[in-house]
Amino acid sequence: MRKLLKQINAATKDDNFMHLIESIEVIVSKVLSIFLILVILVGIADLGIFLVKQLFDTQHDPFNKTLLQIFGLFLDILIALEILENVTAYLRKHVVQVELVIATSLIAVSRKIIILDLSKVTGNEIIGLAFTILALSIGYWIIRRSAPKNPHSRE
Repeated sequence: MRKLLKQINAATKDDNFMHLIESIEVIVSKVLSIFLILVILVGIADLGIFLVKQLFDTQHDPFNKTLLQIFGLFLDILIALEILENVTAYLRKHVVQVELVIATSLIAVSRKIIILDLSKVTGNEIIGLAFTILALSIGYWIIRRSAPKNPHSRE
């Protein structure tokens, strides 16, 4: 019984507990990376199927609608790639890179604006998107200005 209590006590010490938490974080990040790769591959396949259907379909939708769908699919894949970059950056440095998260958020909101159907949104929604873009842009600018110059950073 004492041996069991000593093992429990050792396992719950701060250093050992933090090591366990870090190990779990790494495992979860790796699983998320694998799932994201799967999502990206499925997204690429979906984009390919959509493009082939649009090229060989005799009844074309209005070009603007098709083009917006294509842009939306491309941006979905780009957003998934950015999220994968966020996860892999966390795996490398064990730090959430706020600049990368904000850049991904900007891409996601930009995607929303690009595929936005103006006939189905209200003025308040457009104003909300505008404020979101403004806030994210200011946040990104502040982070970029305050970050130390790193010759190996993503530009």
